[in-house]
Amino acid sequence: MNFTKAKVALVFDWMTNQGGAEKVNLVLHKMFPKAPIYTSVYNSKKLKGFEKANIHTSFIQNLPFAKSKHQLYLSLMPYAYELFDLSKYDIVISSSHACSKGVITKPETLHVCYCHTPMRYAWDNWQTYIDEYKMNPVLKFIGKNKIHKLRMWDRLAADRVDKYIANSNTTKQRINKYYHQDSEIIYPMIKHSEFEIAEKRKGYFLAVGRLAPYKKFDLIVETFNTIGLPLKIVGTGIMAEELQKNAKDNIEFLGYVNDETLKKLYSECEALIFPQVEDFGIIPLEAMASGRPVIALEAGGALDTIIPNKTGIFFKKQTVKDLGLAVEKYLENKRKFNTQFIREHAKQFDEKIFEQKLMSFLEKEWTAHQSSM
Repeated sequence: MNFTKAKVALVFDWMTNQGGAEKVNLVLHKMFPKAPIYTSVYNSKKLKGFEKANIHTSFIQNLPFAKSKHQLYLSLMPYAYELFDLSKYDIVISSSHACSKGVITKPETLHVCYCHTPMRYAWDNWQTYIDEYKMNPVLKFIGKNKIHKLRMWDRLAADRVDKYIANSNTTKQRINKYYHQDSEIIYPMIKHSEFEIAEKRKGYFLAVGRLAPYKKFDLIVETFNTIGLPLKIVGTGIMAEELQKNAKDNIEFLGYVNDETLKKLYSECEALIFPQVEDFGIIPLEAMASGRPVIALEAGGALDTIIPNKTGIFFKKQTVKDLGLAVEKYLENKRKFNTQFIREHAKQFDEKIFEQKLMSFLEKEWTAHQSSM
C-alpha cells in the first residue's frame, strides 16, 4: 500500500494543558488533519488548536476532576489505552511520555512512538519526583505502592512499539536503558519566524514554565533573592503560592501570559534562566530564536540545543552558588553574545525541518514494514 493511502491514527497521553509535548502534538495534528486522535482526557477550554479534530477520549474523561487533575487516574490509564480499538488503522503514531504507547495494535499495523521520555515517575529518579511533588501525603503513599505495577506495565507496553523516535540524546539513552530499544532522534520544533529580536534589552532576567518542583523555580527564586537582580517569572502551577511568599521585591510573577506577550518578554530580557533537567526543552529555543542567550544546567536536552559561551552559559550543579556565578559570568561577557548568531542557531529547529524529517522517517519505516509482511 502506498504511504499516502495508509490510514493513520494519533494517540496522545492527555490533552489537558499546554506544554512542550502538546506543541509537538499540534504539529502532528496539522500534518495528519484527517487522522483521529485517541487520548485519555481532553479539556477543550485549556488546550487550543484541536477544535476541528476527531477526538476519542477514554472512560477517564467522565470521572470527577479528570479534566483538571488527570494525575489522580494515572493507575487507570494503562487499562484505558488498552481498551482503544485501533484495528482499522495502518499506521499508529503515539506521542508519549506516559501511557499512550501502550495501545494494542494488530501485527499489520506500524506503531511509531515519538517518545518525549520514558515515564519519568516510573523510572529515572522517580523517588525524588514523587517526594518533591506537592500532594496529600496519603496519596503519595498510595502512589509509591502503585508505581511498581505501573513500571512493570510500562516495560511490557514498551515492546508493543515497532519504532521509536527520541526527542533528544538524553531520551535516546533512557529508551535504550529502560526499554532496551534503539531510536532515531528528531528534535522538537519552534516556529522560528514568529520570534524576533527587540532593539533594546530591558535589564531583567526571565524564567518560563510550569511552577512544578522538578522545574527548580525555588532555586531560581533563592538565587535572585541573593543576587538582587530583576527577574520575571512566567507560568502557573502548584508551587506558585509558596514561591511568591518566598520571593523578594526584585522578582515579579506574571502568571499566565498570551503568546504575543511571551514573545515580547523573550526579546527584551537579558537572558533566560533554565536550571532544570529537561528531556528536551522548547523554551530555551524560543528564547534563542529571540536572540537571547540561555543560562542552563549542563544536563538533559539543553546539551542538544545550547552552544557554550555562544548561545548560552552552562553551570554544573543546581545550587545558588553555581547559578549565581553563571549569571555573573553572563553579565561580565554579555557583549560577546551575538544576538543574530543566537537567532540563526535556533533556525535549525524550525517546524518545517521537523515535519520533513518526521515524514521521511515514516515513509521509510512504512516501506520497510510493508516489505516484512
